[in-house]
Amino acid sequence: MQHMQCMEVWGGSQLTSSGVELPGLDVWVYSKPFEEAQRGGDVYYVSSCASGRISRLLLADVSGHGNSVATMAADLRTLMRRFVNRLDQKEFVRLLNEQFTALSSQGTFSTAVVTTFFSPTRRLSLCNAGHPRPLLFRAAEGRWSFLGHQDNPEKQGPRNIPFGIFQLADYEQLDIELDPGDCLVSYTDALIESCDADGEMLGEEGLLRIVNLLGDIPAEKVISSLLQEIAERFPKNLSADDVTLMLVRANSRSLKFSLREKVHALRRFLKTFLRSLNPRAERAPFPDANLANLGGAIIPALGRRWRAPRDKK
Repeated sequence: MQHMQCMEVWGGSQLTSSGVELPGLDVWVYSKPFEEAQRGGDVYYVSSCASGRISRLLLADVSGHGNSVATMAADLRTLMRRFVNRLDQKEFVRLLNEQFTALSSQGTFSTAVVTTFFSPTRRLSLCNAGHPRPLLFRAAEGRWSFLGHQDNPEKQGPRNIPFGIFQLADYEQLDIELDPGDCLVSYTDALIESCDADGEMLGEEGLLRIVNLLGDIPAEKVISSLLQEIAERFPKNLSADDVTLMLVRANSRSLKFSLREKVHALRRFLKTFLRSLNPRAERAPFPDANLANLGGAIIPALGRRWRAPRDKK
């Protein structure tokens, strides 16, 4: 496991099978671009804020491959850095949609799952923009289920559609609290578009059935076991598209950052701030001005008020 530093953004669109450790979270990412390309259309990022309390994760399936996606991945990294200290992810999501909408004339759009985890309260906020629903594992129940709403015909107007289709002002946010041992798996559509042994597409229900059949296995083995199980069911499974999974597991640890690490984080912030004085440079990663974020960085008890309703799906 790689230890994430304060004010750090990790990820990209290249081949990887890695783990990173954050305050309150362990994260594993597997990504395999289509046809062994150097970079694929799946983009994944993980960030840690200056105080180590806010972790943000992005998994996006961008239309297209090659240089155009590599450029978009670089732009997404810039946006991740800009909002690395923000507790509220709504503006980050809105700007993601604006960025893809500006490129819609080129046929560029993206499905995505954006999550923000606040370690003092174990609150996780999730936004799903047209992406397959993540899988949620509750350790106390010992089973997997889906996190998110199914299509509801009673809802009027577009909602939670892919980035770059419409200029939506707001995307729906789901808030839950993760207990130690709980896991969340985000993945791209190569999994649900795979086939079962009879040649029928797995879909969401088939994927859920398979992951529950895996039984009680360590979180670090879930991705490899799930991929192996799907690959063995039908010859061409997982070979016709990019394949990416991102698994997060809540733990009860609060990482301790050394004085040297804190000084490095301050230096990163100051360097970004000084660059932001140039009107053409990216903006400084200022935190949002709310009590849980600013006050909680000084008095931890203030941050603990920012809680999530239990299993609001």
